[in-house]
This record gives sequence, C-alpha cells and structure tokens, in this order.
Amino acid sequence: MKVLFTICGRAGSKGFKNKNLKEMNGVPLVYYTLSVIQLYVDKHPEDDITVALNTDSQPLIDIVQMQRYVKDVQIVARKPELAGDKVAKVDVIRDTFCELGAEYDVVVDLDITSPLRRLMDVESLLQEYSENPQYELVTSVVPARRSPYFNMVERKGDYYKKICESGFTTRQEAPASYELNASIYAYRPEFLKEKITDTILDHRCGVSVMEDYLVLDIDSEEDFQMMEGLHRFYVERDNDLKEVYENAKRFL
Repeated sequence: MKVLFTICGRAGSKGFKNKNLKEMNGVPLVYYTLSVIQLYVDKHPEDDITVALNTDSQPLIDIVQMQRYVKDVQIVARKPELAGDKVAKVDVIRDTFCELGAEYDVVVDLDITSPLRRLMDVESLLQEYSENPQYELVTSVVPARRSPYFNMVERKGDYYKKICESGFTTRQEAPASYELNASIYAYRPEFLKEKITDTILDHRCGVSVMEDYLVLDIDSEEDFQMMEGLHRFYVERDNDLKEVYENAKRFL
C-alpha cells in the first residue's frame, strides 16, 4: 500500500499560543507523531511511505529536521489563505496531497497535539479503511461519556431540552454515541481530488474506535497540563503508549 502521512501545524495558535512547538514530558509534541510513523514503517516494510509536513512555522520545520529517524520528510509551505483560524483542516490536507503530485492508496493525517495515540490505533483505522471501500474517509473516535439522547441538552425556544428527542429513561438504552478525537484521519485520494464544500461528516464517513481515555483537545495551557498528567499516568499502564514514548525520546 502506498501511504501518505500528513502532519499539519501552522505558526501560532489563537487558542493556545505556539502549541505545536510545545514539549510534553520532555519530548516535542511532533516527535510523538513521528514516533508512531516510524513504528509503522518498521512494522510494515511492504508499504511505500511518504511523510509530509504542511506548515508556515520555521521553528516547527527545524524541530522535525533535527531528528534523523524519519527521513526525507517533505516540507509543504502553508499557503497564506490556508493559515487562518477558520480554515478547515481537510483543506490543508488536500493541499498537501495536491502539492506532492503523486498517487497514493490512502492519505493519513496524524494530529500533532495527540500524543496519546498508539501504533495499533493507526493500524486499526487503516484496516477499517481497507475493508470498507464505500467510505470516503475514516476518522478516529472514542466512546462518548455523554449521550445526546439522554444527558446532553441544548436551548430550544425558552427552555433546555435533550439534543436528540427520545423516550429513553436510562443511558444504556440510548444508541451508542462517539466523540471525534481528531487524532487520526484516513482519506480516499479520489475524495481529496474533488472540491470539498461540506464538512467531512456530511460525506461517507467511517469510524475507528480508540480507548475512551485517548481524547482531550489542547486549546489552553490548562488542557496541556491535564494532557501531560494523563500521559505520565497512562505511559506507566499502557505498554503501547510507552512504546511510542520511548521511541520518541530517541528522536531528541
């Protein structure tokens, strides 16, 4: 299989300044992503792998180029029109794919700010992608701790009611709900070749389920501190996370 791994990180961040340059437990965040890629390369020598970094941040480029384990990372300059706060990430991934001008079987995006991600999570998502050709994309999710059918509400008129109307009296009765954790996306190249006008969830989307503790958006210093604490906790209890961490430390 011919795989393009994309890593997207713009300079700065409106919610949390320079979050893509942060170190978590002594390791730059981007090294956790590169570590998973390297573990995948080592385990799947049959695949033809390309890695591309789309950014307008020279410091991020420097961090990536300082390491020598994931070689030949292609640098794609972030276009000014794709560097704003409201740009959909899929547009950046699409631009990366188009700029490289090669054919791939799958385009896999790995989020920089998702250090709680294991090799098995990437493999499981790619298996879901391969086994379901009807999907235009597959995204990673975790089981939701709240249900829109049972204990999530929104304002409707003058009052607050359940987001999804239902007669369920217990959470267990409600259909299974999932949260996107933005950690891994796999796209059909044919999908990326077309102009994308709707949100990705309006297309034929499949999911791959990760453990429910592998979710936390880093949008503030407080989020980062919580993630760092969770990372320390789970690295000692999850050998697959520990493998990624120990491998990432080699990149220093």
